[in-house]
Amino acid sequence: MHFNFREIATASIILFAVIDIVGSIPIIINLRKKVGHIHSEKASIVAGCILVAFLFVGEEILNLIRIDVYSFAVAGAFIIFFLAIEMILGITLYRDDEPETASVVPIAFPLIAGAGTMTALLSLRAEFYVENIIVAIIVNIIFVYLVLKSSSKIERVLGKAGLGVIRKVFGVILLAIAVKLFATNVNQLFQ
Repeated sequence: MHFNFREIATASIILFAVIDIVGSIPIIINLRKKVGHIHSEKASIVAGCILVAFLFVGEEILNLIRIDVYSFAVAGAFIIFFLAIEMILGITLYRDDEPETASVVPIAFPLIAGAGTMTALLSLRAEFYVENIIVAIIVNIIFVYLVLKSSSKIERVLGKAGLGVIRKVFGVILLAIAVKLFATNVNQLFQ
């Protein structure tokens, strides 16, 4: 076992920025208004299971289609880069259809365990030990659960301006992570 607090903290921050559960509070509140109750526990557990499963199976899928982790990490850097641009500039480059129900499917997947999160997981796997990434996933799922449970209170406390500032700050952090991820893995492609 290679538990490393620094790797856990870095992976947790990256996943927190990619999942962007705080930035998703308006979507969660809108879903709650439409359908009533959101099952926070079920959504959190399902999202956690999806992320851990993808952490292990994702690389096997890449091997099956003959793509190395470094190539996927570079592709992931581009996706994270565009997610960061969306967060910083407040624009939408890609938009899913709004879900009709607030069941596990729209909350756990794709809101929490979406394409960006899965890309980030495999990109992290290229740099960090798996056990540290799993701890980071657990930390984030606990935080997601707490946010889902108290989303209306958080909205009242932060207000629209506060949520906007948090989203932009994490956008800048995510942008820096994308640049580092690209720089680290692009060298491996040409060796």
